[in-house]
Amino acid sequence: MDTWQKINGAAPEEARRVLTRACGSSRWVDRMLELRPFAGRAELLSAARRVWDELGDDDWREAFSHHPRIGDRAALEKRFPATHDLSAREQAAIGAAPADVLGRLAAANQEYLARFGYIFIVCASGRGAEEMLGILQKRLENDPAAELRIAAEEQAAITALRLSSQAGG
Repeated sequence: MDTWQKINGAAPEEARRVLTRACGSSRWVDRMLELRPFAGRAELLSAARRVWDELGDDDWREAFSHHPRIGDRAALEKRFPATHDLSAREQAAIGAAPADVLGRLAAANQEYLARFGYIFIVCASGRGAEEMLGILQKRLENDPAAELRIAAEEQAAITALRLSSQAGG
């Protein structure tokens, strides 16, 4: 069963769980529940993007707070039980990184959090630790307003990926 069918056919609390696995913004989830039923995957993804674009900075930050830091495998299961399987799959390419790269990634993550006030958000699917580190270091140069927009775009990509891939989730 595809995600759009699951969302359409589910009781409200189950549909909420499926949507929250895709995006942690409670306003986004509430609005998506109001828009049910969806005619198909394309309509679900279009609505997801439209609703996301209508949200504000605080809603975006709330969604960001539902993610572990890139490379923080210890936090996946403990702090994010509802989505740890998704994050682990999305960050799978990081697992083979050498310890020094993971250490630099952790340090850059901390610097990012201190600079912007939220964790580094990037659509990690298929990207390795070195690539992530390069992206993170480059984005540290952004001004806060521009970076928030970039992070929101990355969250939108993550949400679309999760809505497209969690049919069994």
